[in-house]
Amino acid sequence: MTIKHNQQIQHNHFRKDWQRRVRVHFDQPGKKKSRRDARAARAAKLAPRPVDRLRPIVRCPTIKYNRRVRAGRGFSLAELKEAGISRKLAPTIGIAVDPRRQNLSEESIAANVARLQEYKKRLILFPRRAGKPKEGDSSANEVKAAKNGQGTVDKIMGSQPTRRGLFPVENKVEIQEGKKSDFENEENAYRRLRDARSEARLVGVREKRAKAKAEEAAAQKK
Repeated sequence: MTIKHNQQIQHNHFRKDWQRRVRVHFDQPGKKKSRRDARAARAAKLAPRPVDRLRPIVRCPTIKYNRRVRAGRGFSLAELKEAGISRKLAPTIGIAVDPRRQNLSEESIAANVARLQEYKKRLILFPRRAGKPKEGDSSANEVKAAKNGQGTVDKIMGSQPTRRGLFPVENKVEIQEGKKSDFENEENAYRRLRDARSEARLVGVREKRAKAKAEEAAAQKK
């Protein structure tokens, strides 16, 4: 039904100035170049120091993703102690520290300690005062080579200064393919964990049930 005469316009949302509220991303290619230039400028400013701090290797959470590894927040105190690095010295030489993190396996400790030791081998520490090196500082030849450009980050650390950080974490997942019949006799680790969790949760209930059954059987014998 059409509207006749000079009637009031309905209060619908058909007359908003939507052109003023639309956000476009036509500047995306330019912003990409700006971010890249900013990373390169920061790397040149910090050279020969690395752009990011050294991060540990950690497992991703949940059963779905725990076969993958990624870079963690920081090294645990146990890993630093095993590698012979002081917890106060570590942040000053480009090592991230997370005092809340706990190691749940010997595998993680061994991998991250090896990572720290490899970092220490390639680390060049400049003395705070020129010509007055202290214990732990690099030799004069190493410092001179770094100042002359021979000790750039990629030559010293073996990786480019990218957002992935030093010593990037690589995921080498090896998948073994075969027929279903080839894996029937192997132990199901997931089923074993579920059974163990169920037994731990129901241990009190089952003990109470067994005790009541024993008392009932003793009463019937009398």
